[in-house]
Amino acid sequence: MQQRPRPNPGGNNNRGNRNPNFRREQQQEHRTNRMIRVPEVRLVGENVEVGVYRTEEALRMAEEQGLDLVEISPNAVPPVCRIIDYNKFLYEKKKKEKEMKAKAHKSEVKEIRFTPNTDDHDFDFKAKHAENFLKEGNKVKTYVQFKGRAIMFKERGELILLKFAERLAEVGGLESMPTMEGKRMIAIFAPKTAKKKEKEPKEAKEPRVAESKPEDKA
Repeated sequence: MQQRPRPNPGGNNNRGNRNPNFRREQQQEHRTNRMIRVPEVRLVGENVEVGVYRTEEALRMAEEQGLDLVEISPNAVPPVCRIIDYNKFLYEKKKKEKEMKAKAHKSEVKEIRFTPNTDDHDFDFKAKHAENFLKEGNKVKTYVQFKGRAIMFKERGELILLKFAERLAEVGGLESMPTMEGKRMIAIFAPKTAKKKEKEPKEAKEPRVAESKPEDKA
């Protein structure tokens, strides 16, 4: 007796009908070229006459220019598209996003407190924290707190802050000399990373000038 084929509960018989571009469409940020299945689109951009076109005509125009038809505003009626190099578009978009993130980073002002009697161990501990803050692009507000009769030893506070400036010289610089504000002597340090990058090209040029002098004399 011939057995009837059993139905497949997993639905594997439909695999052949799946859209081969489905996974690609899910991964891409924008629909491009043949992924755009609406009857017409609105074209914008510098390399086309702005207006509404049949999608097939827009695709033909993109192919003639060796570019891609990219859906920029899918919720518009009709969807807005541009004829561009999609890979280049993504590269420039990521570059702009990166620049915006860099500009959006707001440096914080971190505070570090000393007393006129701060010992070496505490000084080193706080100096390491300040170095990390400055490397992260933050400013460091350092102050010596004077209590009671300790206000008589302002010179001691100034020495601590100047010593701190020497310790942080590679990563940060003093914005101004230590100043008194009430019972605090304050010094603010700013990150120094940008200045280092500017100095490197100048240092690279100096050996070339020195090597050319013997040749001129000869």
